[in-house]
Amino acid sequence: MYDVAVIGCGPAGLTAALYAGRYGLKVIVFESLPSQLSTVPFIENYPGFEGSGYELLEKMKEQALKFAEHVFDSVLDVKKDGDVFLIKTNGEEFKAKTVIFATGGKHRELGVPGEKEFIGRGVSYCATCDGHFFRGKKVIVVGGGNTALTDAIYLKEIGCDVTVVHRRDKFRAEKALQEELFKRNIPVIWNSVVVRIEGEQKVERVVLKRVDGDEFTLDVDGVFIAVGMRPQTDLAGKLGVERDHMGYIKVDKKQRTNVEGVFAAGDCCDNPLKQVVTACGDGAIAANSAFEYLNL
Repeated sequence: MYDVAVIGCGPAGLTAALYAGRYGLKVIVFESLPSQLSTVPFIENYPGFEGSGYELLEKMKEQALKFAEHVFDSVLDVKKDGDVFLIKTNGEEFKAKTVIFATGGKHRELGVPGEKEFIGRGVSYCATCDGHFFRGKKVIVVGGGNTALTDAIYLKEIGCDVTVVHRRDKFRAEKALQEELFKRNIPVIWNSVVVRIEGEQKVERVVLKRVDGDEFTLDVDGVFIAVGMRPQTDLAGKLGVERDHMGYIKVDKKQRTNVEGVFAAGDCCDNPLKQVVTACGDGAIAANSAFEYLNL
């Protein structure tokens, strides 16, 4: 029997585990997919640290896991049995008195023909992971937010021939990023969407469609998709945790959900700013709330 089960091993989950463990609670942390932080090439807005996201995550993990048990396995189901939560993984079942969801999110898909078929063969959701495979090759980045422009700038810097495809006539990204993009003369195809991705054994071209209805083809070797994140909250939803219309978990200022004994932290929540520093703050608050729930 654990006092706290933390589902997720990113900044929010690791901070929650660290704080809960230091409160003297018996903590278990579940990790399945790598945190999005591990793919960030450089962090310079986390106080006291500059370096890659992977380096920061490993430092957090090393510190937090001194205070918590670590299970590398996917959580398949969470059920409430009286005052106890039953957490089922691929290989085992665990019991806990409280649960903190820190499940983050995953990349949104375009949902077009060829997208799934060519994942790993020209379609990617992580420029920093796969960009080096496309040095000297022609690629597109699909999207208009901060991530899309950051990816395009990164790909240009490492030697890719990159074009941005955006469905609107202006970007949503920060002005500074837009200036950096235009400074590098990265071309933009405005008011256009991807209709399908084509090729034989790998990506060879994309079919685009303008908002006025005209379709046209662009020869490319790679398609980097950066159209936002989808919160990983299905497990919480099955437990009866309330979510908003986008799927984010609704929490109060103490990171409490509508289900007693269940808390949430980080990018899976409806908090306005999705940053490492705010995820850590969420995790600390969630751990404190779990402690109060168990002891007050």
